Amino acid sequence: GDNVGDVAGMGSDLFGSFAEATCAALVLGSSIGKDGDWDGLMFPLIVSAVGIVVCLLCSFLATNLIPVKKEEDVEKALKLQLISTTVFMVGAIFFTAYSYLPETITMTSIGGDDFELVYYKAWICVSLGAVGGLIIGLVTEYYTSHSYKPVREVANACKTGAATNMIYGIALGYKSAIIPVFVLAFVIFGSFTLCDLYGVSLAAIGFLSNLATGLTIDVYGPVCDNAGGIAEMAELDPSVREKTDALDAAGNTTAAIGKGFAIGSAALVSLALFGAFVSRIQRASGNTLFDNGVDMLEPLTFAFLVIGGMIPFAFAAMTMKSVGVAAMEMVMEVQRQFDEKPHLLDENPSERPDYDACIAISTNASLREMIAPGAMVIFTPLLTGLVFGVKAVSGLLVGSLISSIQLAISMSNSGGAWDNAKKYIEKQPADSDLKGKGSDIHKAAVVGDTVGDPFKDTSGPALNIVMKLMAVLSLVFADAFYALNKGNGMLNIS
Repeated sequence: GDNVGDVAGMGSDLFGSFAEATCAALVLGSSIGKDGDWDGLMFPLIVSAVGIVVCLLCSFLATNLIPVKKEEDVEKALKLQLISTTVFMVGAIFFTAYSYLPETITMTSIGGDDFELVYYKAWICVSLGAVGGLIIGLVTEYYTSHSYKPVREVANACKTGAATNMIYGIALGYKSAIIPVFVLAFVIFGSFTLCDLYGVSLAAIGFLSNLATGLTIDVYGPVCDNAGGIAEMAELDPSVREKTDALDAAGNTTAAIGKGFAIGSAALVSLALFGAFVSRIQRASGNTLFDNGVDMLEPLTFAFLVIGGMIPFAFAAMTMKSVGVAAMEMVMEVQRQFDEKPHLLDENPSERPDYDACIAISTNASLREMIAPGAMVIFTPLLTGLVFGVKAVSGLLVGSLISSIQLAISMSNSGGAWDNAKKYIEKQPADSDLKGKGSDIHKAAVVGDTVGDPFKDTSGPALNIVMKLMAVLSLVFADAFYALNKGNGMLNIS
């Protein structure tokens, strides 16, 4: 499950953001290529290429220059990777922008006015994204690592039972959204002011410029978790499991940091894609639609702004219920095997459990249960555009973007905090304040961790896809939407 979710799933999510940010930058900056300035047009791709080289060189910091020698060094080493790649990227991008961009490029803003793109403005936009991503990553670490106060507060809340654990965990998630939202708002304002929506797309690329390192520390967690599982199944010495658990605790934090990066980048990518959609409609209509940008006070736009804000909640509800359905099937299957093969519960069981049946249940459920939420995300913008027109789509996209950011951050961080609160309690000795593993306090923490898994591994990260997929589909079908009654849809509501 860790391989599927945190490696393949999160990897494909971040790769999708990476590709979509590049596409948005190329669409919004396509006017650069009209003058034959190929280097300027390819600037977003060059930033990505520089990022791979920087991440490769910075990896030697952890492996050769400052290697891990004790348990406390693990989180420091992973954090050092993030910080070092961001710092070196800021410097490297300055020289890249200076080398590949001409002194000035005249571009058209989303409002129809011309503006001058200067190389240092492009560098600032990319740097804002890179530094913003680092800040969101560090804030995510603060709220999900048991080295800091928030997770320890959640662990202490388990003393009075599962209910208070749930209350503290949910409150932590909501609170953890405050700083990332302010950071995103600052990045969007700064990059938009400097280079219009092209600047936002450059900030999204900056956010993902050290993606190679981000993915590395994200995948680190599942590797350690798998090692712990193998150690337990192979009945190795308990000290091996203790070491893998220590590594895995840092891994949970890095997975949360990876999710923070994914959510922040998805927000910027979605905004850039929304800008590309508006730009596409402007061109298709000859600037008769959205000539001064999108007017949110249009009745149809405002109505769909509210509807768009509901979509992430509907999606989260459907995916969380799907996890519950699959979990119930799994529990029933495990109970059936215990009933039919009672010797499975022996200290040294003589029979083997049927692992394939459990894997088949989770695999089939994951495919079956994603049909309805997937169809909702795909068909909502398409039907809105075809029936109600492009003004309704613009409201829908903005509403879903705003809602998804808050919900995704809070759900991911609540889940990560519950998981690490449980691990923090497990590390405590039996005569300590938290009583350690097997106590009633630990049982309360397990309840939180169980609820937190669909929060941080299903609904939270999946909201990134909601933001991006709706925006991508709207961009792809923009011409089709305009073809129906000049963008007013089948109902021809002007």
